[in-house]
Amino acid sequence: MRTRGAGHIINISSVGGFIGNPGGGYYNATKFAVEGLTEALAKEVKPLGIRVTAVEPGPFRTDWAGRSLKQARHAIAAYAITAGARRAEIAGRSGKQPGDPTRAADAIIQVVECTDPPLNLILGHDGLTRVRAKLRDLVASIDKWEAVTVGADFPVQTPSPEHK
Repeated sequence: MRTRGAGHIINISSVGGFIGNPGGGYYNATKFAVEGLTEALAKEVKPLGIRVTAVEPGPFRTDWAGRSLKQARHAIAAYAITAGARRAEIAGRSGKQPGDPTRAADAIIQVVECTDPPLNLILGHDGLTRVRAKLRDLVASIDKWEAVTVGADFPVQTPSPEHK
């Protein structure tokens, strides 16, 4: 790709690379890492003519939630309303996810063939809805804590009138 001065790297992430879920911290950690790698790599290789996109599917009708999903053998009662509820939700949706893998593949091809591809490609209505909700919550939290955030800097020294 460097020799050609062109190319496109597709990293498969997940909506779980942007939103942490109870009982899935190990999965989320790996996908958050893919997000950071993708963003850094995109900045590194852009001057070389290489593009990079993180594909972030929501729930798709694959085997991810079926026999491919490895769960702990023993549930801990203290986590029943968090990780346990998430585990039940995933099991209940297996085989009924709204995302169509064929349409996802078509979307990825469309991104690779376009002249201005996105850094992040969210796939599926459910994923889009959840990411938008997370962004709203994130902006609200940043706004609420702005004074504390900027208060962590050294005070800005303003020159006194006699030093001007």
